[in-house]
Amino acid sequence: MSFLKAEWRKLIMANYEVQPEILQKYVPKGTEIDTFEGKCYVSLVGFMFMNTRLLGIKVPFHINFEEVNLRFYVKRKVEGGVKRGVVFIKEIVPKRMLTFVANVFYNEHYQTLPMKHSWNIDTNKMDISYEWKVNNKWEKVSVEAETKSQKIEENSQTEFIAEHYWGYSKMNDNKTTEYEVKHPTWEYYPVTKHEIQVDFEANYGTDFGFLNNKKPSSVLLLEGSEVSVENKVVFKN
Repeated sequence: MSFLKAEWRKLIMANYEVQPEILQKYVPKGTEIDTFEGKCYVSLVGFMFMNTRLLGIKVPFHINFEEVNLRFYVKRKVEGGVKRGVVFIKEIVPKRMLTFVANVFYNEHYQTLPMKHSWNIDTNKMDISYEWKVNNKWEKVSVEAETKSQKIEENSQTEFIAEHYWGYSKMNDNKTTEYEVKHPTWEYYPVTKHEIQVDFEANYGTDFGFLNNKKPSSVLLLEGSEVSVENKVVFKN
């Protein structure tokens, strides 16, 4: 049985080109930084969890909720190919139980904060936003986008950002957790405007404070789909 099943919907992804040296201390053993056309990226991602089931059970008050995370991209070379995955610097959710389960059982870096979202969708455009409160201040990521979705082009930056199907977390210098995230290929909505009001240092520490003065190289809005998160495995190196 899958550890978690849910829908991930209306994913905003703001993507920043960074120097790989910044991320090296966060790279789990057995993986290496993944790049697109020689460039290294971190992504600020906001989206909705919907119809969430933990081990097949809908937990009251934990079915629909927001998440915002900062992530980067890695790969693990295995016999017969390469597993392309993500590593989370931090994941923010509004539910304390989610934080407990993710941190204890998956060695992730969850934080519980007040959150809210807004979806305004009409015939010609949609306005999607996610907000969370840090140090008594509301942070925000939002987009205005077209309403007709498009297929992701092969070998594009959008495909690189969206098509990672493994999650990795650093347990210690020698142990890494790995879990599979299953979902079909997503479609995206062309973004016409975006707004990012985020204090990256307050949210993610001094290593990422420089992002306060950096513009994203791209901002995406992906529709998402049903997903399943499989049970973790631990490997040593």
